[in-house]
Amino acid sequence: MSTVTLYGADWCAVCHALREKLDSRGIEYEYKDVEIPEIGAEHIALAGEGIPEGKKGIPTLVVDGAIKVYPDEVWLSEHLEFEVGQVDEKIHDVVMVGAGPAALAAAIYTTREDLETVLFEKGVIGGLASTTDWVDNYPGFPDGISGLDLGENLRKQAERFGAVIELGEVTKLSRDGDIVVLDTTDGPVKAKAVLIATGSDYKRLGIPGEEEFYARGVHFCATCDGAFYRDKRLVLVGGGNSAVQEAMFLTRFASKIDLLVRGDKLKASDVLIQEMEKKHKDKITVHFNTVTQEIVGQDNKLTAVKAVKDGKETTFETDGVFIFIGLLPNTGFLKDSDIELDEIGMVKTNDKLETSLKGVFCAGDVRSGATMQIASAIGEGATAALRIREYIEQQSRQIDL
Repeated sequence: MSTVTLYGADWCAVCHALREKLDSRGIEYEYKDVEIPEIGAEHIALAGEGIPEGKKGIPTLVVDGAIKVYPDEVWLSEHLEFEVGQVDEKIHDVVMVGAGPAALAAAIYTTREDLETVLFEKGVIGGLASTTDWVDNYPGFPDGISGLDLGENLRKQAERFGAVIELGEVTKLSRDGDIVVLDTTDGPVKAKAVLIATGSDYKRLGIPGEEEFYARGVHFCATCDGAFYRDKRLVLVGGGNSAVQEAMFLTRFASKIDLLVRGDKLKASDVLIQEMEKKHKDKITVHFNTVTQEIVGQDNKLTAVKAVKDGKETTFETDGVFIFIGLLPNTGFLKDSDIELDEIGMVKTNDKLETSLKGVFCAGDVRSGATMQIASAIGEGATAALRIREYIEQQSRQIDL
């Protein structure tokens, strides 16, 4: 049996997701909270035992001496013997791909309509919302709510009505007669109807050093990795709502933040800009007309960001870089399907949220034309659930005839 150790923290949504994945597969492991000073020091000391110096980030998984920060499905399958479940021959009423706000809201509705519902999630339950520090614009929470709590509340409500959440990945969608077939990491799954609600992932700069220093100083989640930069200097790239919001969050830890904005003004809302200027101007310096060119380091440790500011080359010394420049849809698994995508890879639907593949619907941030807001994603999820119910009822009537 493998010796498995997981380093994480209670505030890390990705850590929670990995723990659930290990638990669901029957993997025994020791969990160590890096917020405990001696554990944090132990985690940092791993740099000398397999992680290049300067490596930062949780979750960190150690399996028989092999070390991986942010382990993905491929790494887990290579280093851990997951128990393979029995072949699922059942035809489910509804299978949802993703377990973010849109899918969880839809699951609340479908299960209340007595439609047996299964959700497949490969990452964090609650989606990107769960990795957001604070949600201030969701109706019904006048004082705001943490993203982790919002995601957990949605999950609890969906499960209360009978939704089943599976921690696995859907790799392909196809149709076999009247049934939709999903290829998953646990084997094929069949459904009368499917909801695609896979959301989006963080867009990357595509510059030298970004991949080389990924998880070794380059990050895309402030709530996941911000605490590793206590009293350190940071560079944050971006100029929208997420960039400003995450910059303010990072002031809890960093001593100084250089916010690099490509354009001549911030694209964030006036409320966020005013809050940043009022409460955080001593720590955050905004640099306009600044194009990030390269992330550099020495001895495997990130040390600086090279950029062009107002047409002149400049260098920002830093201990870490956080990138918030937008999102890309999670639709890679649809590349060989009959589902039509738009020019940037988002799923096209009609006014009933139906895709080009019969029996497959779409809602949330992955849908072409989405507003990229939690509230609208939840609304679309509810609408999709009602359309799915209508579709299944219609199919049943046709069979009866």
